[in-house]
Amino acid sequence: MPSSAVRTFTDPDEYAAVIRQGTVERTTTGHGQFTAKLTRIDLHRLWMQRFEQNLSQILHVDGWGGRVSFTFRTHPGPHLFAGGFEYQPTNIVRPGPGQGYFIRSSGAFRLGAMSLPMEDLSSIGVLAGVDVTRSRDAMLLTPPPTAMARLQRLHATAAGLADDTPEIIAHPEAARSLEQALIQAMADCLATREGRKNTLAQGQHAIVMRRFRGVVEENPEEPLYIPEICKAIRVSPRALLLCCQEHLGMGPKRYLLLRRMHLARRALRQATPGTTSVTEIATRHGFWQLGRFAVKYHSLFGESPSATLRAIRLAAASVCGK
Repeated sequence: MPSSAVRTFTDPDEYAAVIRQGTVERTTTGHGQFTAKLTRIDLHRLWMQRFEQNLSQILHVDGWGGRVSFTFRTHPGPHLFAGGFEYQPTNIVRPGPGQGYFIRSSGAFRLGAMSLPMEDLSSIGVLAGVDVTRSRDAMLLTPPPTAMARLQRLHATAAGLADDTPEIIAHPEAARSLEQALIQAMADCLATREGRKNTLAQGQHAIVMRRFRGVVEENPEEPLYIPEICKAIRVSPRALLLCCQEHLGMGPKRYLLLRRMHLARRALRQATPGTTSVTEIATRHGFWQLGRFAVKYHSLFGESPSATLRAIRLAAASVCGK
């Protein structure tokens, strides 16, 4: 049944949990209070999402497979990269189906996405007059300007319906008409596309980053050190640095520090009131100098770690008092 939903968020973990087409982990690199808006539209076979986020960040997406997605900017903005490719307002990025990849932004951004089941790709190929099933590598596509503008316009129209008149999207025939228009618009973008696959070097860098990600996932709350990581994934420190700068926009040491900060914040937000202290959580995540931890935490999240923990306790007390 066709449906739509529009939601706003101030909790980054809650936001990451509802993004579809993969398991998403978010690491903020900008400072301040997080806000986001997610528009999600399910037609019949076609799924759509629109993302608006206010802070620079790194997202890691573990693709689920089974569907192929196309993503593009809905508005110009700061630098935005996916899998080593930079988004321009005139580009579409097609991640490798079922592959994990990083998205990083240097500021607030707005992004649109569309996905179809893998078996529907051949029908798009018929409309486009090209074989779009041949390559499973990530690709950067540059459609003709008029075709790209029409796709962005239709995507925005669908989002406007979700905001103002969701009952139209819920109507099966209206949803089918919108779905077919969007599929045709995407086929027009692919028909005379200029496509660029990962170069050999980019492909090798992507493999390194998947191995790097695997080591991080195996040690979610333990401090990790660069020599140990390099030994585990069989690359030199310089090679790891180059790959991380390409995909993350920073070196591995800073990324791991930011990741541990977010894990500590998540632990503070999920703590059981009265049984956990800031010191316990900080040291568990490898922060031994508590004063420096508190300063960095406040700079990144706009509040002290004790304020985060206190808010949880106040919320629990309020619930108990009802």
